[in-house]
Amino acid sequence: MSKLYAVIRVRGTVGIRKEIRYTLESLMLTKPNHCIIVPENECMVGMLNKAKDYITWGEISDDMLTILVSKRGRISSKVFADTKEATAAVKNIKAGKIRDSGIRPVFRLSPPVKGHERGGIKRTFVQKGALGYRGEKINDLLTKMI
Repeated sequence: MSKLYAVIRVRGTVGIRKEIRYTLESLMLTKPNHCIIVPENECMVGMLNKAKDYITWGEISDDMLTILVSKRGRISSKVFADTKEATAAVKNIKAGKIRDSGIRPVFRLSPPVKGHERGGIKRTFVQKGALGYRGEKINDLLTKMI
């Protein structure tokens, strides 16, 4: 089993280049505060690095994945997943069958409680901002956004 990344779109669409817009649409990140779960592979890492100025990502823990699917997982546009469907979906996601999990691949999150980091949404995580790769710290951001 490979690692799973949680990818969150942070910035909007104004002034974005076409190739980055296409990459974000391919990742199904069409609006700010949308989150997806992707496996770690060469293709995904390349797409994430291309759109690094508009998204943040990191390795999601098993506990946070369970919480995310149970609280924000949707079967259709209005119907949330119950506990039985959520546990089955988490097992499928961990097995690498993200598309066959039975829930929608995009999780709609709320803005983070007390805002993003002090540097804002135009700086990288290394510069105390919100963008780019953040490793295990993505779980802290997800906790603030669920």
